[in-house]
Amino acid sequence: MEAVVFVFSLLDCCALIFLSVYFIITLSDLECDYINARSCCSKLNKWVIPELIGHTVITVLMLVSLHWFIFLLNLPAATWNIYRFIMVPSGNMGVFDPTEIHNRGQLKSHMKEAMIKLGFHLLCFFMYLYSMILALIND
Repeated sequence: MEAVVFVFSLLDCCALIFLSVYFIITLSDLECDYINARSCCSKLNKWVIPELIGHTVITVLMLVSLHWFIFLLNLPAATWNIYRFIMVPSGNMGVFDPTEIHNRGQLKSHMKEAMIKLGFHLLCFFMYLYSMILALIND
């Protein structure tokens, strides 16, 4: 059973790595003026909820399967994603808003956040891979 948990976590983490790379590419396209702010934000906003669900599922799965260290590692990132989604001001298009993305360095902060998430998910990927191999060997 433990191996199934880590196989699912590994697949979910691969999807989250893909989303982080997609966010970085899309934000860098906006930074270089290859796409406009409205199309960039609409592309990114449609992937915010799947990213939120994917990360929350891993966190809850680790809680249910009693992997405390991995749960506590994922909890702040999942909490940040939920907080960011809940605190979207009314009238904004979503987490990424085309009218505000160029103001106050938001583009740079979104890019930095996407890079941090990519590093976090890569760390988690190797941790899940190691745990999956260990669980398969112990079975």
